[in-house]
Amino acid sequence: MRFNNKNALVTGASGGIGKVLVAMLRAEGARVAVTDRDTSGVQAEAHLDGDLLDDAFCDGLPGQAAEALGGLDIVCNNAGVITRGNITLATDADYALTMGVNVEAPFRICRAAIPLMAQAGGGAIVNTASCWGLSPGPDHPLYIMSKAALASLTQCLARDHAHQGIRVNAVCPNEVNTPMLRTGFAIRGLDPDKAVDELNASVPLGRIAEPEDIADVIIFLASDAARYVCGALVEANGAKPVA
Repeated sequence: MRFNNKNALVTGASGGIGKVLVAMLRAEGARVAVTDRDTSGVQAEAHLDGDLLDDAFCDGLPGQAAEALGGLDIVCNNAGVITRGNITLATDADYALTMGVNVEAPFRICRAAIPLMAQAGGGAIVNTASCWGLSPGPDHPLYIMSKAALASLTQCLARDHAHQGIRVNAVCPNEVNTPMLRTGFAIRGLDPDKAVDELNASVPLGRIAEPEDIADVIIFLASDAARYVCGALVEANGAKPVA
């Protein structure tokens, strides 16, 4: 029970990784506040549904979580969107959505959470970045730019707030077998099962990640087992290169 008496906020809680992460945190004793557009299918101590494109909502989210749970020890900025296609296909709306969810929302949530954690003596923030934010692949410039920004933000905050007992780290997955990944294949007219099988064959470990594989890394980074890990960008990629 690594998270007894710990209070956690998880964004993107209705997604493939998010649901697993919330269940793992609660199984190890944490009280969890969840947010997404609709978290009715997620078991948690507090449901704080809203739009991460809403500045005021993001600014107030850590405080709402702390009030609902009795404190805030862990923040998992797990929500994210993937925008595909080269830059000539990118619209202003694509840019606003990608940067809003993947960068501005974590920025605002971290900005609001850090004073609460500092006042309480410390905490852990874990951001979900991407291998592609560290080593860019083809035809995803908006997604890659946003995840590179999130990785850089992670390292900056770690350096600035370690002295307050706040550890900030990020997990950087490659492909993960989530509904978001499969929906992307379907939108492009591909059979999701066949597409995942082809991706599995491209990974030296023999398969792409399952949500549990990534949630386990987040759990580690949020736990006292990672007490000396701060500013790390942990790649979870099965040894697969990005390009």
